[in-house]
Amino acid sequence: MTVSSAPIAVAIDAKEIETAATWASAVAPHVSTVKVGLELYLRYGPEIVSAVRGANKVGVFLDLKLHDIPATVAGAARSVAGLKPSYLTVHASGGSDMVRAAVEAAPDTDIAGVTVLTSMDEDDLEQVGLLGPARDAVRRLAVLSVEAGARALVCSPQEVAMVRSEVGPDITLITPGVRPAGADRGDQSRVATPEEAVAAGADLLVIGRPITRAPDPGSAAASIAAAVRRAGVRV
Repeated sequence: MTVSSAPIAVAIDAKEIETAATWASAVAPHVSTVKVGLELYLRYGPEIVSAVRGANKVGVFLDLKLHDIPATVAGAARSVAGLKPSYLTVHASGGSDMVRAAVEAAPDTDIAGVTVLTSMDEDDLEQVGLLGPARDAVRRLAVLSVEAGARALVCSPQEVAMVRSEVGPDITLITPGVRPAGADRGDQSRVATPEEAVAAGADLLVIGRPITRAPDPGSAAASIAAAVRRAGVRV
């Protein structure tokens, strides 16, 4: 019997394209998605998407976090739409016109509005002028994104339940800051275990270093995917 892939996006943050392709191939049998971030995309361009997708049926999450005037974001989204990523991120703080421009420029890709980075805590938010608790900022940016046409949102696991109550069941909630119990937090501030994120209602868990820095990334992906399935995710 074939086991369905778990709703995990493995962050492929390799330095070299060959390593990225190897990691993607190792985790693809176990997870639904691989994530390509800004550093890797800027180094290799569209070639990296082909490399991590390979012959696998794994989805590609293009995490570029676009943030510019609407016309520029529209042009950028249009330029990557032909790569057929499953998801493309834009910063919700760019405003509703900017989010809408990305949505219209890449109609076959789910535009994901990034609410508040999981590396930020309350002091960081105050320094950049986002007043109120992180939860309030996330709520405002989530609603703004969905009203502008975004079909996905990026928020920390700690805000998933609240965001779900605001936007309803049809929006895909993507959660970075997911760490297995006992794993190093790294540069993340608002984190949860995969089981906690699932229980809160996350649809896609972003997990990077606990998988890619393991001695055997494929085995690590399989183990975490099994834990996610046990936690009751529909796969």
